[in-house]
Amino acid sequence: MAERGSDKHGPRQDQELKHELHGLEQADRLVRAEEWRAPEPPADDDPESYAGELAAGVGDQTVGDVMATDIVALPGATSIVDAARAMRDANVGDVLVVEQDVLHGIVTDRDIAIRVLAERADPNETTIGGICSEAIAVVTPVTPFDEAINLMRGRAVRRLPVVDENGRPLGVVSLGDLALARDPESLLAEISMAPATR
Repeated sequence: MAERGSDKHGPRQDQELKHELHGLEQADRLVRAEEWRAPEPPADDDPESYAGELAAGVGDQTVGDVMATDIVALPGATSIVDAARAMRDANVGDVLVVEQDVLHGIVTDRDIAIRVLAERADPNETTIGGICSEAIAVVTPVTPFDEAINLMRGRAVRRLPVVDENGRPLGVVSLGDLALARDPESLLAEISMAPATR
């Protein structure tokens, strides 16, 4: 018989209290996990995962405000080896392919890896004109941010060539450029600002 005023409980009461305490601990653990969960960074090969977030609140900025103008533009007859060296020297990840100063296509470092190295093609004999993506989306310097972002999302690309009214390349705008302009504190902007590693 339990004493009056005692803090002792029967076995059944102990089990009920333990079960209730365990439930409270689990709920608190879930709440704390939600409070401290860091946002997932966008997958490098899935620009749509981040482009949707950028599309909101971009204001009246245009592509010309943020585009990179230090581009590498080479004729289609340029070999993959020479194009890769030009990309290395300019510290960029793409080459714009031009014919008579007009944009013809784009070759990225990924294109070189997939379409040349993985296929065991000779990089000295293969030209950028032979592997470039030709059906490319382009923007102009006056293209609004949201339009460029929606275009990236729709085409599943991370960069867009910027051309003038005659199709001559002026620069390149990337998803990172847009992220940096919209929110310099974002994870993608921080990654974009980091110095390249070799």
